[in-house]
Amino acid sequence: MDATVTPSHTTSSTAQKRQQEVVKALLRVLPERSVLWHTEAVTPFECDGLSAYRQRPLAVALPETHEQVGAVLAACHALSVPVVARGGGTGLSGGALPHALGVTLSLARLNRILHIDPLARTAVVECGVRNLAISEAAAIHGLYYAPDPSSQIACTIGGNVAENAGGVHCLKYGLTVHNVLRVRGFTVEGEVLELGSEALDAAGLDLLAAFIGSEGLLGVATEITVRLLPKPQVARCMLASFAEVGKAGEAVAAIIGAGLIPAGLEMMDKPMTLAVEDFVHAGYDLDAAAILLIESDGSAEEVEEEIERLTAVLQQSGATRIDISENEAQRLRFWSGRKNAFPATGRISPDYLCMDASIPRKALATMLETINALQDTHGLRCVNVFHAGDGNMHPLILFDANDPDQLQRAEAFGNDILRKAVQLGGSITGEHGVGIEKLDAMCVQFTDGERAQMLAFKAAFDPNGLLNPGKNIPMLARCGELRPAPGQAMGQTTALREALSELPRF
Repeated sequence: MDATVTPSHTTSSTAQKRQQEVVKALLRVLPERSVLWHTEAVTPFECDGLSAYRQRPLAVALPETHEQVGAVLAACHALSVPVVARGGGTGLSGGALPHALGVTLSLARLNRILHIDPLARTAVVECGVRNLAISEAAAIHGLYYAPDPSSQIACTIGGNVAENAGGVHCLKYGLTVHNVLRVRGFTVEGEVLELGSEALDAAGLDLLAAFIGSEGLLGVATEITVRLLPKPQVARCMLASFAEVGKAGEAVAAIIGAGLIPAGLEMMDKPMTLAVEDFVHAGYDLDAAAILLIESDGSAEEVEEEIERLTAVLQQSGATRIDISENEAQRLRFWSGRKNAFPATGRISPDYLCMDASIPRKALATMLETINALQDTHGLRCVNVFHAGDGNMHPLILFDANDPDQLQRAEAFGNDILRKAVQLGGSITGEHGVGIEKLDAMCVQFTDGERAQMLAFKAAFDPNGLLNPGKNIPMLARCGELRPAPGQAMGQTTALREALSELPRF
């Protein structure tokens, strides 16, 4: 390529000059096929699953090797260019929203499964490997990777690490943080970073746990070592119907209180059940106010005993109907409804905002009553599906993004849900992350002093605030100012530019 780079979507002469400078730097470390900057080429990267917010970056880098990732980061750091790492783009909190004056680092081409050790029950994979692909590759050894977010056919393990993803089986088998042993990658300067160990423990501070769920603020992961589990001999799914939502919530608490930890424990309210059944015909009870999906796995004897105990608890809790899968096909059909809750919602509403509040299990009924009242307050409908076993709720607020007023009301609705979660002793997120969506809510959950500590920790890894700036942690004294209006670029907000200069230095 010659020395002239034709600007694309940028408008000011300063931005055009910056784009030319950045693209030339990237082309020195990547082949031309791996650098995108024209409008039509970067538009597919302008948002993640939170599509209400869109921004095109100066350029997109698509490295193909571990070493190229480090080279891109070093080149960007030398120019003080912000970098936003991106996996499969399935995130729901705007964590991969590009920076208007930065580079989007797409890691989708690092998609190799490097090694599976059936004896150690581990797999070493590149960050762009799809979640489900790990289990598919390990199946020949009778093993699988437990965390299974609903987007597992498309989401990448690198993105799972960034968001600490969970899934319908997280109650028994844990989140990403419980199933990752080691992460290799790079610092913002492009230096090699390795956290964790395949051994029982790693020396020093547990930085691996801090890195997982840090939403790309501390470094870029390129290689992940995950723990594999033996596939259960038997798995069966129960469907329990309830005439009242509150009864279903009480049943969840009763199950855990009885010392039962099923492999999965999910809840759906009637509006969600109706949408799902019309889409996949899973066999749900359409008369129920709420249903529970409960999975038991293990040996045949263990499953039989657990189902017997679960049945007794459900009956005592007021279940009006209990269905138990008789074969694998029926089990998968029961779960197909839960796995397709989001696309089913897309069939009944032009758009929806998926929240991610986590609350104590005992507060499930209270939260659902609050959400029901908020529908009247904001004049919008909401359908509910969530990981009932660990209190991670996913209310889906229905709206039309073509109507700016509806979008504003949907966001206000969502913020009210998050505030209520904190009041009930919960958290504003369980697995989707903060991104830009929950910046305001971070101010509800954490004090200025607590956020200052978070910013200081980030600064230890990224002193100049170049990795995914403006996400996850609101700058001090700027709560409510950083999240852009729909259609406004994150990197263009005055508050963000000023706040970046206030990052603590080491």
